[in-house]
Amino acid sequence: MLDNLDFEVVRASLPFLWTGLLFSLKLTLVAMTGGIVFGTLLALARLSPFAVLRNSAAAYVNILRSIPLLMVILWFFLVIPLISGKPVGAENSALITFTLFEAAFYGEIMRAGIQSVPRGQVDAARALGLGYAQSMRDVVLPQAFRNMLPVLLTQTIILFQDT
Repeated sequence: MLDNLDFEVVRASLPFLWTGLLFSLKLTLVAMTGGIVFGTLLALARLSPFAVLRNSAAAYVNILRSIPLLMVILWFFLVIPLISGKPVGAENSALITFTLFEAAFYGEIMRAGIQSVPRGQVDAARALGLGYAQSMRDVVLPQAFRNMLPVLLTQTIILFQDT
């Protein structure tokens, strides 16, 4: 049955497939890195005692998580050039859109991971005289990262599939 198939078309398409795979990997790495950085900032903003910061971060996360990715890509690709008057380009549009979109998901993962650290750990860090930033950096985030790692990897796999 497979004797009748002609795989010459696949062989001729391999350079294009390779280029697409490399772009998907690049897009995944950039969006993952940027998403984790912006997601951490969003998570910290969502846990902030300041209502304006907390509510604006929550609105960003909830809005982006409720809109399909394809719609966000199309809006960014078509609307931003209308507003700015300059074309963004397909590659830059994809990089920016995926980063901003994934930041909402990574932000929720980070927030849940930070909240999973027992309150006693935070209190112990504060009792040792560590400030908020120091206790987050040295005590809370390392423990939270261990809790978040499986979900972060799952989200990165989903991101790669989306690219």
